[in-house]
Amino acid sequence: MRVLGIDPGFALVGFGVVEENNGQLTALDYGVISTPKEESFSTRLGMIYKGMCDLIDTYKPDAIAIEELFYFKNQKTVIPVAEARGVIVLAGIQKLGNLYEYTPLQIKQALTGNGRAEKKQIQYMVTNILGLEKTPKPDDAADAVAVALTHLQTNSNLVDNRI
Repeated sequence: MRVLGIDPGFALVGFGVVEENNGQLTALDYGVISTPKEESFSTRLGMIYKGMCDLIDTYKPDAIAIEELFYFKNQKTVIPVAEARGVIVLAGIQKLGNLYEYTPLQIKQALTGNGRAEKKQIQYMVTNILGLEKTPKPDDAADAVAVALTHLQTNSNLVDNRI
């Protein structure tokens, strides 16, 4: 099973493509869809949509897993991130048919066993589980890989997290 994990944003959308084959987990790719702040917001949303479509066409995932919004720390960006997340969901639904969503708590719990784990702990587990030499950078990419791993490790055969 191949999963495209997404960490939504509007300046940077983290992505991670992880494949499970006979119990072996492999990171196929990770990175970010980057949108320049000089562009209009609508242009940036279009760039995110195109980037998502390109990722789906390139990697042909079996599932897309996306992190739910968590915004108490920065309420100024919640609306733009929500709009970007809507574009991401639209691209996924149009190209693949369904998506799965996970809360930050679920991701932390799945990877560390502790729903209050720190970002460094998540990054360590991503690196360790996949046998990577270094942690994916930027942090948005590492977060997206964590979302993909969460789907593969917890609910890959379930449909109750579908959006």
